[in-house]
Amino acid sequence: MAERMVKCIKFGRELPGLDEPPWAGSLGQRIYDNVSREAWKLWLEQLKMMINEYRLNPSTKEAQEFISQQMEQFFFGEGAQLPPGYVPPQKKK
Repeated sequence: MAERMVKCIKFGRELPGLDEPPWAGSLGQRIYDNVSREAWKLWLEQLKMMINEYRLNPSTKEAQEFISQQMEQFFFGEGAQLPPGYVPPQKKK
């Protein structure tokens, strides 16, 4: 079975797509149609950072709405906002 390819909105080229929509509703479908597995992995790293920095409880409706908005920005907007004062971890040399 051939891999499903998508023109990734994040990387601007054809890459292997996700196996199924990763989120409910139209946003999940847009991500499924336009986001590669590679870009989704980047989002998951961003999401972990946001959950930790904002101390989100993903089971609450408020957190899910915030995550949904940030996901939309990350893939289809200007990019997800970083928490105030967030400094990205330095790469080990």
